[in-house]
Amino acid sequence: MVAAAAGLRVVRCGGSPLHGARAVFSADARFLLCTGGDFVKVYSAATEELVRLLRGHGGLVTGVGLNPHNRLQLYSSSLDGSIKLWDFTDGILIKTFTVGYKLLALYALDSCEDSVFVIIPKRGERDTFQLVSVKLTKTAGQDVEAKEFSVVLEGVDASPKCTAFGREGEYVASVKNFHLQVYFFKRKQLNRFSLRATNAKGGNNLFTCVACHPKEDCIATGHADGKIRLWRNFYHNKEYVFSTMHWHHDRVMDLSFSIEGTSLLSGGVEAVLVQWHNGSDCKKDFLPRLGSAIEYISVSSDGTLYCTLHTDNRITIINSNLRFSKSIQGLIRARDVKTGLVVDPRTKALVLNGEAGHLQFYCLQSDKQLYSLDIVQQEYIQQAGLNQTDLVKVAFSAQGKWLATVEEREEEPDLELHLKLWFFDEETQSFKLNTQISMPHDDHVTAMCFRDMDELEDDSLILVTAGKDCLFKVWVILEDTDPEAQQSLSWSCDFVGSYHNYQATNCCFSEDGSLLAVSFEETVTVWDSSTWDLKCTFCHPPGKIRDICFGRLTCSKYLIGATDHGFLCCWNLLSCALEWSAHLNVVILQPDPLSEHIAAVSWLSKESSLFVFKPNEPRPICIQRNLCKEKIQFAAFVPRDVPETVGSEKYIWLRRSQLYFLTDAQELMTFSTKSPEERLTVSSKQLAVEESLPVTPFSLLLGKHRYQQSQGDIDLTKVVRNHHEQDSPAVKELLHTPAHVLPSASFLCPIFINSLLISKEKKSTSFF
Repeated sequence: MVAAAAGLRVVRCGGSPLHGARAVFSADARFLLCTGGDFVKVYSAATEELVRLLRGHGGLVTGVGLNPHNRLQLYSSSLDGSIKLWDFTDGILIKTFTVGYKLLALYALDSCEDSVFVIIPKRGERDTFQLVSVKLTKTAGQDVEAKEFSVVLEGVDASPKCTAFGREGEYVASVKNFHLQVYFFKRKQLNRFSLRATNAKGGNNLFTCVACHPKEDCIATGHADGKIRLWRNFYHNKEYVFSTMHWHHDRVMDLSFSIEGTSLLSGGVEAVLVQWHNGSDCKKDFLPRLGSAIEYISVSSDGTLYCTLHTDNRITIINSNLRFSKSIQGLIRARDVKTGLVVDPRTKALVLNGEAGHLQFYCLQSDKQLYSLDIVQQEYIQQAGLNQTDLVKVAFSAQGKWLATVEEREEEPDLELHLKLWFFDEETQSFKLNTQISMPHDDHVTAMCFRDMDELEDDSLILVTAGKDCLFKVWVILEDTDPEAQQSLSWSCDFVGSYHNYQATNCCFSEDGSLLAVSFEETVTVWDSSTWDLKCTFCHPPGKIRDICFGRLTCSKYLIGATDHGFLCCWNLLSCALEWSAHLNVVILQPDPLSEHIAAVSWLSKESSLFVFKPNEPRPICIQRNLCKEKIQFAAFVPRDVPETVGSEKYIWLRRSQLYFLTDAQELMTFSTKSPEERLTVSSKQLAVEESLPVTPFSLLLGKHRYQQSQGDIDLTKVVRNHHEQDSPAVKELLHTPAHVLPSASFLCPIFINSLLISKEKKSTSFF
C-alpha cells in the first residue's frame, strides 16, 4: 500500500505476482499459502476462496514456510528485511524479526529449532548472494532484532528454486550457472561439481533449478536445454554419478519430489506437469494444457495434493493422481496489455488482455476471473521469435449487448487485421461471433468506440474505427433479408472520412451521441453523426493529439485534448474557441461516465501524478502526486453499485465511481478514503468468520431465507434467547474447565445438548 496523501490511499487490489515464491499447503491441506506482492494470501484448497490476506510487510514478500514446531503458524520473508511469524488461521501477526538485509528466499526446516535459512545479498559486492542461517531469538515483545546469523554457502543464486535441503536437513544443495555445490552440516564438508557450458550435442547445461530427495541421497537438477539430471554418490568429489532424463523442449522451470520420493514432478514453458516414476526416463505421466508456463511446484505434507504456480498469475491445485482439482485465477498477467482497461456494462467487470488471444473478465469485488473469452480462436505456439496474433482493441456498446474486437498479426511486410463483432446471447449467457471483417483498414487500427446511447441500441448503433491509413470508418447494423441467412443482423461500412491525409489517432462520441471527435495528428475534427458533415476543427501546436474526450452532464459543451508535447487543452464547442490550456504531460485522460469529473494522469521525472478536474474549472479539485513507482499504463472509472460516503469535498469524484489504474508491472491499483479495516465488505467479514466457506448466490439466498424466518418467529427467538441467558452448568463446565482435565467429548455432548432443550412448561408459559 502506498499512501498518496492524508485521507486518500493508493491500494493495490489485483495483479500482484503470485509466483514470486513457492506456495505451501497447511498441515491438513485445507489451505494454500502463497505470496502476493506485499501480502501473504491464504486460499481455501476446497473452495478457491481467498480467506485471509496477511498485511504487514513493507516490501515484496519473497518466501513463506510453515513453522516446523507449530503447523498453525507461518514464517514469511520480505525485501523489507524482516521475517514475520503469523497465525494464519486467525490472520494475526505474532512477531516480527528484523534482519536488516533484503531477504530473497526463506527455508524453514524441522531439524532447526530456533533458526531459519534465508538468502541475502553479500554486503559490498554487487549481484553476489549468500545462504545464511538466522537465529530467531525467543524474547518478549512483538518486534525483535535478529542480527545473529552464520554464513552457510557463498555465491548462491538469488532464486529460491536454486537452493534445496535434503535428507531432513542433513545437507543443502545449491546451483548457479554451470556449478553445483553441496554442503553437509554434520561433516562441515563442501563439495563442488561443474558441467561444461554445452554438451557434445549442443545442449545448454546451465542449471535452472534443484530439488533434493526426502529419503535418499539423491539430487535432481533442471537445465536450460530441458534435461533433468539425478545426482548420486555426491559425498565424493570425483566418484559421483548422474543419470539423465529428457522430455522438456526448453528450460526446466521447477522440480519437486513427492513426499515419499517415489516420483519427481517437473514443469516448464510447455504448461505441462510431468510426473517421473522411480527416476526412470521410460515411466512418466503428464497433465497438459495448464494454461501457461509453470513457475513453481509444491506438494502437500500428506502427499494428496500438488500445486503449480504459473507465470500468468494462475494457481492450479492437482490431485496426486494427476487429475485437475481447482484453479485459482485472479488478474491474469498477459504478455502485453494492448486493449487498455474496459468496463463491461453488464457485469461491471474489468476487461483486458488475458492469456494469449483471450479477453479476461475480471471481477473487482472478488479478485477473481469471471471467465475468459477466446477471441483469436487459434492455438498459441510456444516458440521464441514467432509472430502470434495479438488482440489490440476492445469496445462495448452502452448496454453491453455488442462487443467489438480488433486483432492483428504483423509479418513484415504484411499485416493481417480482423475486426470482429460479437453479440451477447441471453440463452447461453456468452458472446457469439456475429460479423468478421478482414482488413477493415490498410494499416494499424489506432482507436475504436461505440456511440453511447442507452435508449437506442440496434436502430442507430454505430461503431467508429480509426487507423493509421489516414481514415476513420463508420460501421452500422444491416438487416439481412435473405430467409436462408444464418443470422438476421450483420455489420457493414456506412461512411469513410479523412482529413488532409493525416493519420487518424483517436475518436470518441459526445454524451448525447450527436457529435464525433476524431484527432488527426495535431488537429481535432468534430463531425455531425447524423450527416457526417465536418463541423469544426481545433488545433494547439506543437505536438500531436495523444488523447481526447468530451465533457459530460453540465460540462457537455467542452472537448478536452492532451498533446504529446505536454499540453492539456479545453475547447468550447459553442464558441469554437480555446477555453483554457495547461502545461501538463498527460498520458491518460479518463472521464467519469456518471459525473463531470475527468481524471488526468501525468508522467514527469519518473513520477506519476493524478489531476482530477471539471472542464468548466481549470483549477483541479484534487491533485495526488507520486502515486506509485511504476508508470501508469491505463485507467478506468468503474460505476459503484451504491454511492460512497465521502467526507471531504476534495474527494467527491470518488462518490459514484471508483478509479482503477494499471501499472507497467501489471499491478491493478485504486484509491480509497477508508482504512484497511473499514474497507472490509460484508462478504469479506463473513469470509473472515466462516474461514473457507464461499459466498455463493445460494448461500446469500439461504441467509436471506434464514433472516425472514427469524423475523417470522421472533417470539420463539426471544424464548430461546431468554433461555440461553440463564446459567447452564454444562456450558460453564465446558467453557471454564481447563482443557487437559476435561472429560471426553462423548460424555459432555449429551449434557450440553440437553441443556439447550426447552422444557414444555417453559414453552407453554411463554406463549400463553
